[in-house]
Amino acid sequence: MDPIIAATHVDPYPYYASLRANGGLTFDPRLKLWIASSAEAVCAILHHADCHVRPTDEPVPNAIADGPAGRVFGRLMRMNDGERQRCPRAAVEPVLRDVDPWQVEALVKTRFLRDGAEGLHQAQFIGPASVVAALLGFDPAQSRLISEWTGDFVACLSPLSQAAQREAAHRASELLTGAFQGRIAAQDNPFLKRICQGFQDTDSLVANLIGLLSQTYEATAGLIGNALLALIRDPALRGLLRDDPEQVGPLLAEVQRFDPAVQNTRRFVALPCEVLGTALQPGDTVLVLLASANRDPQLNPQPDVLLLDRPNRRSFSFGSGRHECPGQSLAMDIARATLGAILVGQPRLEQLAWCYRPSVNGRIPLFNDR
Repeated sequence: MDPIIAATHVDPYPYYASLRANGGLTFDPRLKLWIASSAEAVCAILHHADCHVRPTDEPVPNAIADGPAGRVFGRLMRMNDGERQRCPRAAVEPVLRDVDPWQVEALVKTRFLRDGAEGLHQAQFIGPASVVAALLGFDPAQSRLISEWTGDFVACLSPLSQAAQREAAHRASELLTGAFQGRIAAQDNPFLKRICQGFQDTDSLVANLIGLLSQTYEATAGLIGNALLALIRDPALRGLLRDDPEQVGPLLAEVQRFDPAVQNTRRFVALPCEVLGTALQPGDTVLVLLASANRDPQLNPQPDVLLLDRPNRRSFSFGSGRHECPGQSLAMDIARATLGAILVGQPRLEQLAWCYRPSVNGRIPLFNDR
């Protein structure tokens, strides 16, 4: 086991506990990475001004830098620090925070949910991004296309992506850019108009609209999938939700802490600095184990127990500090409405087979009919 393989291991949490026991911030000579595993270390790294989201010498991954996907990537607020992060965030965050949960639920209910593994795949991956597309003013048919193109774009963000996936991501970036330029020109959607008002640069606006979709696509899929796994593994929990559907929200709130879709992220040291007494140098990379920090007993008592009524629940799953996810509440609303709609159909979850999608940081179950 290592901290990267752990993301898709069936149960990485005892391993994470062993890392915390050996020190919250340690160096792995084989991976040539600093590993932040405790809540204290994760918080310190995420909040440190000299720990950036991209390496100074590679602001855009070399594999996509010369194409349309690279041009989008370079403008994403989540992949920048300083003004290129703060200004887009200030434009987007308050708009996302004001989305009415009832509107989200209504949009989710209009999605066509099929039975079985195919239906779950649609609900996990196509539905959430198409809901965001609908909020931005796309009609149902366009929204589905937008969601599919987003899936193609997201594939290039992984270091595991292949040449064919990167080519598909470049094509998807062009298609998404054209679609958003059309929507922006129409000026007929209040939600989108509010976001537009915060941007001076159209290229940055379009890129961060694509970024909003891409963050929705993977993180929400993982949250929904890991909640379904919790129900598959615990028949008593399934019974509880069947008898009291209002517990879907508390379940998701706990699952995002207990078994998060994003297990780790990275920070790149830009200037000499000291974190918790450890000297870090420019060029150093820190693997930030968000999932391990969530299970730190210093952050959450009884961390290895899934408690729907957990008091003072704390989590790093949506980040922390200046790069905390601005769409956290929207993602939770989409996941809550989607999982609720799935469970209304009383799916036979115990009859599903599953595996984790290959990833170095995501924990996203894929379901198949047995």
